[in-house]
Amino acid sequence: MAATSVWALAASPDHENPGSNNLFAGTDGQGVFLSTDDGTTWTAINNGITNKSINALIMSGSNLFAGSNSAIFLSTNNGANWFTSFPGGSSCVTSFAVSDGNIFAGSWDGVLLSTDNGTSWTAVNSGLTRAVFSLAISGNNLFAGTNGGVYLSTNNGSSWNGINSGFTISNVNALAIKDTKLFAGPDYNGVFLSTNNGTSWSSFNNELSNYSIEALAVSGNNLFAGTYRRSIYLSTNDGNSWTRVSYDLIGSWVQSLIVSGNNLIAGTIGGGVWRRRLSEMITSVKQVSTQLPDRFVLYQNYPDPFNPTTTLSFCLPSKLHVSLKIFDLAGREVATIVNEELSSGNHTRQWNAANVSSGVYFYRLQAGSYSEAKKLILLR
Repeated sequence: MAATSVWALAASPDHENPGSNNLFAGTDGQGVFLSTDDGTTWTAINNGITNKSINALIMSGSNLFAGSNSAIFLSTNNGANWFTSFPGGSSCVTSFAVSDGNIFAGSWDGVLLSTDNGTSWTAVNSGLTRAVFSLAISGNNLFAGTNGGVYLSTNNGSSWNGINSGFTISNVNALAIKDTKLFAGPDYNGVFLSTNNGTSWSSFNNELSNYSIEALAVSGNNLFAGTYRRSIYLSTNDGNSWTRVSYDLIGSWVQSLIVSGNNLIAGTIGGGVWRRRLSEMITSVKQVSTQLPDRFVLYQNYPDPFNPTTTLSFCLPSKLHVSLKIFDLAGREVATIVNEELSSGNHTRQWNAANVSSGVYFYRLQAGSYSEAKKLILLR
């Protein structure tokens, strides 16, 4: 799956091999894959899946649920066979959460609830008129990360309230629970923390303040954050400080994270699934954080398509004069983003295309003898 975009991950115990897990990966257009050897090999398991763009996965007991661009699918035999649990039509299912027999599904149209193992689903959206990107449960509290901040329901979704005091309102791509702490990962603002169920929020993101957080995972006292810059960060003190524990994963960004046994598993867009032992990151975090780039990288802009602002990122192996420019399809220069000498390492710039018409453009990076160009799309 080296070149596959992986949007979702899930794991369940392998009862035939105690101590091992079955790993499931939901992909963009290729359906669901299963690995029984910690991700070394993968097998497609799509019998009965009619829409293979899979955005979300979750285990509930022995049931495996997969959310697609148009439906929810259920398997009771580890993906060997699937049937349609909810025909969502045009509703894109993005996330799941499970608590006390209740299965919640987040979608572009709000939240769905099943109380009978996926046999039937009911919309539970009173007070929630947002697209839902992430879900998390802590006790009786159900949290939804949306395109307008975080919402809370204390009655299984019957009613919702926005809880955004101190929170930067934006897309909330990821939520995670650690003890009594709630973490939220929005676009371009690092990680936010609430210790009072969302009544108030704080941010301690010196290292991640300009990062878009796509995934969060918790392992003991350790919090992992996957970003759109192909990298994963670790905090051992509830987000007060962060250390980079991956470098330049293949793929445009880290879309999903789970802890499986002794490993952290990462799904990327365009780069398949990656695995690293937790002990390597936790015990050698200082050594990893000093790693320096050894080559040029021009990342795909994010978001794309965009309107009107997008982020351009690149990596330099040494101090160089850098030119980063935007061109239209005819080769005419539209904007100069960078024209200066920059130090080695990762750099990020934004392009505001408010005064440019919709269409396809190219951004070109020139640094010394290195030159690379990528396409971006402005869509109003």
